[in-house]
Amino acid sequence: MRPKIVIVGAGFGGMATARSLKRAEADIVLIDRTNHHLFQPLLYQVATAALSPADIATASRVLLRGQNNATVLMAEVAGIDTAGKAVVLVDGRRIAFDYLVLATGAAYSFFGHDDWAEHSQVLKSLDDALDIRKRLLSAFERAEQSEDPDEVKRLLTFVIVGGGPTGVELAGTIAELARSTLARDFRRIDPQSARIILCEAGQNVLGAFPKDLPAYAAEALASLGVDVRLGQAVSLVDADGIVLGGERIGAQTVVWCAGTQARPAAQWLGAASARNGAVKVLPDCSVPGHPCIFAIGDVASFDPGTGNPLPGLAPVAKQQGAYVGKLLAATITGRGPTPPFRYRNLGTMAVIGRSRAIADFGKFQLKGFPAWVVWSMVHLMLLVDFRSRLLVYVNWSWAWFTYGRGARLLTGQDSAPTE
Repeated sequence: MRPKIVIVGAGFGGMATARSLKRAEADIVLIDRTNHHLFQPLLYQVATAALSPADIATASRVLLRGQNNATVLMAEVAGIDTAGKAVVLVDGRRIAFDYLVLATGAAYSFFGHDDWAEHSQVLKSLDDALDIRKRLLSAFERAEQSEDPDEVKRLLTFVIVGGGPTGVELAGTIAELARSTLARDFRRIDPQSARIILCEAGQNVLGAFPKDLPAYAAEALASLGVDVRLGQAVSLVDADGIVLGGERIGAQTVVWCAGTQARPAAQWLGAASARNGAVKVLPDCSVPGHPCIFAIGDVASFDPGTGNPLPGLAPVAKQQGAYVGKLLAATITGRGPTPPFRYRNLGTMAVIGRSRAIADFGKFQLKGFPAWVVWSMVHLMLLVDFRSRLLVYVNWSWAWFTYGRGARLLTGQDSAPTE
């Protein structure tokens, strides 16, 4: 009887695992609560109207269409029965497995202030991105109609909490949206007067990057008109805005990009976890005490021997997914043991705005336009299908030459005022 491999999560790790098992003599079930694979690194461009959802997402069934041993199931997981070797779905169904791969990703952490989530936007899904886009564009539309200068100021104040790659990319792109794309589109307000405030509790934005790259990023943001606040922690988020270092900042839109926590896989398994809730795994990405269960990507805490877990990056998830897929294929065929997983650091990058980015490749670093070119090419190649690459290339080219954005429509419920 063919073994059954269940993969939970259709992100980078889960999809890499499934595709690496294409020729395996096994039945594969890929479970995800959405029906698509999402290219998260470009999600901020959907949120800021640069790209449409279809540019960065592809139906999971399409990606696995030619893989006869794979089945896609759109469902939400509620828990894992480790003794009975079954995945328990929210609707009560049970999906049996011989091998289980957890690639459920991570969510944002509000550091114990979960009530702040009610008044903040996060950016982890297409729904999140579309909600942010709605709030951004609606803010300008409502400001155009307002007779109250204080309300206009609050509407046109956008606060991003967290100076990591997502926060920096959002801040820079929102600034360009206001100061370039929308600059000539309104009659009663000046979009260039919009305030974009980036808050970072640490002493640098993009603090994980070496040498002078964080300083360059801060200068580039300042040149775009972004107000970068360093060394100050947010102490309150409510319906009126935030409190930062004792200062009340009124804002219609607050986007939370500070800190992540793993999805509750460790709780499902009763396994040891890191501070962020990620499952601590062995060198082969398996869960201690459960040799047939693997955790990869953001939901896993993998120590490569340095004392510091691997970062929550797409390349980590993809490499772990490919590794676990090959390990399972070897196990099924009875081949010899697979060596421990080793991460190949191909570099990290962050884009700051039009023609500006930073890149760290270990032995050398890039910044400015050269880094932006490399960032653009790498992200185009990482997109999963040719159609997406072509659409994104056309949109980027058009935006670069014209400062235009092609996804600025508010339709249906999106056109309703946002409170």
